[in-house]
Amino acid sequence: MISTFSFPTRILFGPGAVEKLPEEMAQRAMMKPLLVADEGLAKTAVFARVKNLVPGAVVFAAVDPNPTEKNALDGAEVYVSESCDSVIGVGGGSPLDAAKAIRLKVTHPLSLAEYDDLLDGWKKITADVPPYIAIATTAGTGSEVGRSTVITIEKTNRKTVIFSPHLIPSVAIDDPELTLDLPPQVTAGTGMDAYTHNVEAYLAKGFHPICDAIALEGARLASENLPRVMANPKDLEARGAMMMSSMMGAMAFQKGLGATHSLAHPLSSEFGMHHGTANAVLLPYVLEFNREVGQERLEKLARQAGVVDLIERTRELNRICGIQQRLRDYGIPESALAGLAKKAFEDGCHPSNPRPCSVEDLLYLYRQAW
Repeated sequence: MISTFSFPTRILFGPGAVEKLPEEMAQRAMMKPLLVADEGLAKTAVFARVKNLVPGAVVFAAVDPNPTEKNALDGAEVYVSESCDSVIGVGGGSPLDAAKAIRLKVTHPLSLAEYDDLLDGWKKITADVPPYIAIATTAGTGSEVGRSTVITIEKTNRKTVIFSPHLIPSVAIDDPELTLDLPPQVTAGTGMDAYTHNVEAYLAKGFHPICDAIALEGARLASENLPRVMANPKDLEARGAMMMSSMMGAMAFQKGLGATHSLAHPLSSEFGMHHGTANAVLLPYVLEFNREVGQERLEKLARQAGVVDLIERTRELNRICGIQQRLRDYGIPESALAGLAKKAFEDGCHPSNPRPCSVEDLLYLYRQAW
């Protein structure tokens, strides 16, 4: 059996890395980029710092917390009308994913639904895309090093994965200084997202020892450093370790994810729940569900992190982060669970879960978490 492995991302990492932005733009002849962010970030000093480095940029800040097809289409329209020549995404997973979708739409005429990874849409994506620099301001999704975007398609109201090696950013900039002023709830949700990515990627079915090794270390970094940044948000070393964990999770989950993500995605598209927070709430219940087939790997994750039991450590991290343990605490009605389970079953993440999931299994997990 022949396996294919690929880790081509160019990454600038470390305090002050964002100051290299003009140099990276010059290398790619980027003269008039579309600067993509969300409305909240666009009002911050972090965004002002980036914008000052690219005075000729056109700002597009109309990105929802869970990016939508409309965000991508609106951004592409601005890109074309303003004669932009490149894209810079700034923020967490939402602006970075929206920027990827905008980058795709300015050169690819099909509807975004036709690029759905579940429909082998990657075969329709070519290298004809403008340069794209991704600047992370959170430590969660790792979208800046990934080759996929997750967009809610209007027709289905389903979070849709669009994947292609051509979507990988031209360069990723990970500067932990940009995360020092994150609100505690954002640090918590994004940090648990990074943790979940690493844990689920390691447990996922499939042969990928490179991703396994990255995920083991990424999970350890999150387990050790997330409590540090919650206790001291200005701990630059711990912030850097969380950014590394975030990147490692995104690299590792090219192997696959699991039921946690399939359950979390409809909670965002249907009820606007923060993706990382949804992952955090659901992960302990999914790990218990997987224990009978994944005990050996759970034990290895625990040893790597220096803890006795990974599931209990996950619950402890949630407590440290102030994340409630039940979906009802986030306004999810019990009456919605059956419909959510059907949408979760349509999601492309659970097929790589170590224990197969039926619609009934997914409904059981929602009920356990409710």
